[in-house]
Amino acid sequence: MTRPGIDGVLLDIGGVLMEGDAPLPGSVAAVDRLTQAGVPFGLITNTTRVCSSRLLQRLRQMGFELDEARLFTPARLVRGQLARRGLRPFLLVHPDLMPDFSGLDTQAPNAVVLGDAGPAFTYERLNAAFRLLRAGAPLLSLGDSRFFRDADGLLSLDIAPFARLLESAADVRAEVFGKPAPRFFLGALQALGVAPSHALMVGDDVDSDVLGALALGMHGALVRSGKFHPGDEARLSGRDARVYDTLALVVDSLLEGN
Repeated sequence: MTRPGIDGVLLDIGGVLMEGDAPLPGSVAAVDRLTQAGVPFGLITNTTRVCSSRLLQRLRQMGFELDEARLFTPARLVRGQLARRGLRPFLLVHPDLMPDFSGLDTQAPNAVVLGDAGPAFTYERLNAAFRLLRAGAPLLSLGDSRFFRDADGLLSLDIAPFARLLESAADVRAEVFGKPAPRFFLGALQALGVAPSHALMVGDDVDSDVLGALALGMHGALVRSGKFHPGDEARLSGRDARVYDTLALVVDSLLEGN
């Protein structure tokens, strides 16, 4: 039995399933319970510093029993867009994300793909992207988050500040493919075969995860971990969202039909 009106679940990864290089308490068992109960669920992330295969490997090493079909990333969505639109990307992304774009034609690029490039955000590469954008190339951003909690426990800059820089300099508007863009949620839900009104989004980021999902007509659950900041609860007042201490408690509530 699941909560009435919920036929599928989307789970954020960082801050919900794991933090740094360790699973959050109870998260492995919670995911196992969803699997055993037969609840359709997918894992979605705005993380663009690690390729899909490596991310899946890390999750499995932590004890999560998952297959690749459950994993939805912005790189996966953008790669499909590049193929459909015949675009050759200038990849302003982290070196560890490059395997997700292997085999693509990057000669004479006519599009800019922007991720959290970290140390690869050099002046030379940003300027090269700027010049392409000024020449008419579209800006495809793998996300629009302002910051994330890094391995040292502190917050670090994410994609959005660099997207705003390029938008301002080149007078363009980025096409966003990560959370909270509707196309990202819809792509994952389509793969699950679940309508937004019957789906629950579980996240730690009140903006990108929960409010983004609510704007699409989904239900929301905010967990007090990862990016969560005291006071975020007030922003969900009167909305179709609840706040929980852990993913385990979300799954308890869901499977008990509450």
